[in-house]
Amino acid sequence: MKQFILILLNILIVLILGSLLYIFYDKFQHIQNIFIKTGVVIVLFFTLIIISRYMFLLYFSIIKLIMKTSDEEKNKRVKTNFKVSIIVPAYNEEKVLPKSLPSLIAQTHPNIEIIVVDDGSTDLTYQIAKNYEFESDTKSLKVLTKPNSGKANAINYGIKHATGELIMVVDADSKLDKNAVELMAGYFINPEIAAVAGSVYVSNQNNLITKLQALEYVEGLNMVRNGQAFLKLVNIIPGPIGMFRKDALYDVGLYDDDTFAEDCDVTLKLITKGYKIDFESDAVAYTEAPEHILDLIKQRYRWTRGILQAIKKHKYLLWHFRKKPAASFTMWYMLFEAVFWPFMDIWTNLFIIYLSIISGVSILIFFWWVMFTILDMAGALYCVLVTGESLSLVFYAVFYRLFFIEFINIAKILSTFEEWFGIEMSWGKLERKGNL
Repeated sequence: MKQFILILLNILIVLILGSLLYIFYDKFQHIQNIFIKTGVVIVLFFTLIIISRYMFLLYFSIIKLIMKTSDEEKNKRVKTNFKVSIIVPAYNEEKVLPKSLPSLIAQTHPNIEIIVVDDGSTDLTYQIAKNYEFESDTKSLKVLTKPNSGKANAINYGIKHATGELIMVVDADSKLDKNAVELMAGYFINPEIAAVAGSVYVSNQNNLITKLQALEYVEGLNMVRNGQAFLKLVNIIPGPIGMFRKDALYDVGLYDDDTFAEDCDVTLKLITKGYKIDFESDAVAYTEAPEHILDLIKQRYRWTRGILQAIKKHKYLLWHFRKKPAASFTMWYMLFEAVFWPFMDIWTNLFIIYLSIISGVSILIFFWWVMFTILDMAGALYCVLVTGESLSLVFYAVFYRLFFIEFINIAKILSTFEEWFGIEMSWGKLERKGNL
């Protein structure tokens, strides 16, 4: 019933969006200025791409949900006894470990080992983690320490000491639902599956910035991954929660430390090898999001530059449509989202404002904003109904389109220029508040 309501809702949304696009076209089809005409055509083309991308992902996500909740699919989700090694890379994480580690110890999966890798921390990370060490017949937690050399190397260090068939990588500032490991491990009965992503929610929804990020996570990340999972082509296994087949990781040479987005890079390497990447929406990790503008900018700079570094590293895949269609498609999709979309979005908004001023039809700005706000609110409503997140997040879709997306896209554009010109940037680790 829920899925039927969502499908009807989306049909209504398509009709509304179509009407708004027609109004936009009707008002300006008589314009003779070639510059403005060209701009209008570009705007309409860009809008069509954005709406098509959004609706396809939404529909794929709905289909995936229907498949998952069917009786046949439920019967397939049998419990497995794969041994899972949970790797927790930790650098100066003393504030969050007392909340994250107990959530790993409490996992319902019967056969796990937890390996905390202290990456040369300068605080009490090692000592606090050691307090949680234990060993039983089916579960254990041990702490390793090494000189600081970055997250990717810390993860590899943990993998090399792991004895499990499956490797789960969990950020030290992530708190997992107790059944996360059990839900994800079941996917690996299928030998084609090399990795499974989980859902990431924002735990510290205590101000406007974090609430907008909470909406972004459920709509712009989790819904997108659920749609991508219909094709078994999830393009990024998130740092807070991801599970891998250990043999597949060794097959692609483990993690590399030459980008700021080691999770994106290793996922691309797996897709290039022909592996399938799935998504389990009910395996949930709660993470601490930046609470201040400057911290958010730092995070998005690192994300964008890391993705661009991964694209540059694997750029040869862009033109390998015949030999590696899945990898090539994934690369173009990532390039669109990281570069083309931010630039076109900012340019389009500026053009709409310019067009409204010179034509005297200022209502156009309102139509443009309403069109994408409808999309955001529809996506937010869908995600809230599916995930059980707070219904109040739908209200924040208004602010999400009004300034949050533009702010994030400006940060992406600036970081793209910095990456293009090779401006040096450090990892930019965020200061933890411990709000898990």
